[in-house]
Amino acid sequence: MFVDIIMIAMKKMPAILAILAVGSTLAMCTAAVTDAQTKTKSKMETTPDNSAPANPAGMQSVIVAGGCFWCIEPLFEELEGVSVAESAYVGGARKGVSYEEVCSGASGHAEALRVVFDPKKITAHDILTIFMTIHNPTTLNRQGGDSGTQYRSAIFFNNAEEKALGEKVIKEIGAAMIWDAPIVTTLEPVLNFTRAEEYHQDYYNKYDKASDEVKSKMNSGYCAVIISPKVAKFREQFKARLKK
Repeated sequence: MFVDIIMIAMKKMPAILAILAVGSTLAMCTAAVTDAQTKTKSKMETTPDNSAPANPAGMQSVIVAGGCFWCIEPLFEELEGVSVAESAYVGGARKGVSYEEVCSGASGHAEALRVVFDPKKITAHDILTIFMTIHNPTTLNRQGGDSGTQYRSAIFFNNAEEKALGEKVIKEIGAAMIWDAPIVTTLEPVLNFTRAEEYHQDYYNKYDKASDEVKSKMNSGYCAVIISPKVAKFREQFKARLKK
């Protein structure tokens, strides 16, 4: 299923590249202004309980959900301009939830990824566009064999500007006919952001570098059958956008 997603996207690569090119040109023009505004705001504002962690100076972030965070984290980590890909739980009733609570589906959270990036090297528009091609945004509360509201497709926003950008990208992807079914990705305010447990962070890369003995104690079947082919296809499809 996940390999099929990448294959579909590869067939539509000219449309994807066109969206990325237009979005990059527009967004890069405002990067310097946004950077200055971010530095000014960071001196004046504190982070509300329902917001994501503050970004480092000069950096921006987006928060997305597209199924199991193990699957999408290693992809974003390889993109040029991305400094951090942090697994988290977002969109539920309270902060401080555990993996078990989220997996039950009762907490309302989605398995999500906070992507921190340098807007001088890659734009939020590009990250969201890539996101919409590396998971299936047409399956409600499901990615492959993973089902439940915790696996929903979502773009989270902190303000009206971020919401508008999410709407724009969803509309562009829909117009490009990359997917054969209607997009069901939701736009949701950042709510009760909770960083996932440490063992979830960088999970696939830990697996990939581990000895056979350590791999046997991890979710090796899922990593080998689901994530590894997804990473390989991503590297082929977006090789021009990867870190050198």
